[in-house]
Amino acid sequence: MKISITKCYKLKGAYDTLTYLCDMRKIGILGGGQLGRMLLQAAANYPVETYVLENDAECPAAHLCHHFTKGDITRYDDVYNFGKNLDALTIEIENVNIDALEQLEKEGKRIFPKPQVLRIICNKVRQKQYYADYNIPTSEFVVTQNLEELRQHVHLLPAVHKLGQGGYDGRGVQIIENESDIEKGFDAESVLEKKVAIEKEIALMVAVANDGKITMYPPVEMVFDDVLNLLSYQLCPAELSQEVYFKAEAIALTTVKNFQSAGLFAVEMFVTPSGDVLVNETAPRVHNSGHHTIEAHYSSQFDMLWRIMLDYPLGCTDAIMPSLMQNILGAEGHSGEAHYEGLEEMLKLENAFFHIYGKKNTKPGRKMGHVTIISKEKADLLHKANKIKHNLSVVAKTPHE
Repeated sequence: MKISITKCYKLKGAYDTLTYLCDMRKIGILGGGQLGRMLLQAAANYPVETYVLENDAECPAAHLCHHFTKGDITRYDDVYNFGKNLDALTIEIENVNIDALEQLEKEGKRIFPKPQVLRIICNKVRQKQYYADYNIPTSEFVVTQNLEELRQHVHLLPAVHKLGQGGYDGRGVQIIENESDIEKGFDAESVLEKKVAIEKEIALMVAVANDGKITMYPPVEMVFDDVLNLLSYQLCPAELSQEVYFKAEAIALTTVKNFQSAGLFAVEMFVTPSGDVLVNETAPRVHNSGHHTIEAHYSSQFDMLWRIMLDYPLGCTDAIMPSLMQNILGAEGHSGEAHYEGLEEMLKLENAFFHIYGKKNTKPGRKMGHVTIISKEKADLLHKANKIKHNLSVVAKTPHE
């Protein structure tokens, strides 16, 4: 490792330099988007040398890591060569080359989560089958290989058709209300899930240490944009009966324990009007539903993942105060260099914490940032969120015509 003694003292102050050098671990992140950016911001608190692999040299995380490598996280050679001299790797998106991670794991590299978990999660078909295999409550489903097979399951309609491989952030998901909508489905291996009545959508973050210890964050209630199929805002803690709360905790624990892997997991669930809790999907990484933890909890999800990867004690997941996290999305009709209209005025709001991701260009529905509001009063949270929604816009400097 090439690092000067002088630089060590500047970085660590009174810490003994030789101890610092010995403690430094080399950890790589596959992907350099906003999740990687916030993960790197939390890394500044720990003795770790950070590496990022991403194909965009101007990605949000590029300037915050110690070492940036331009490459394709889906290519075997790029991932293997990136990771072969590191101590550990993690991901900020599931669409990575798992074959390369499996080989690196065989060579003694620590992967968070384990590649075997990514094999399950990255494919919607395997993920749903995992829930079925471990008797984890989930909506009724069938697997379809093409549109012709989809036509054979009209009895499940209305339903949601999810592309087996490659879907992300609302893409690869299609609502099939009736037989006339079948052509909207996917002519590839997919999961057809029967629609269920939903009272609330919740998410529960679970942290698993290398020694098997587990801690959980309080569940959040998620409210989605029906048009973009993206998270609009979420409230923490979710308002749940004690019975539903305990049920959700138990289901999330079962879901994660059977992965048999250290890491951080976001378990997204439906709560039905009758009080049933069904797992929708699981993300094996830091997640949009955990962004509020940066300001609203003692240990953020990003801090927690570093603790796991560095073998430190798990952090405290208790809430400091109730919170609302709202995504800041690119405005409709605007594509091009990003400009934040109204940001200066919104920054005057008390207890509202803005995170701008540093993406140079905006487009409709693109995640450009988020804001977390903390308050003891739910009405205050909703009032400020509504104010921000109507007074902050991410537009293009030259609107796309």
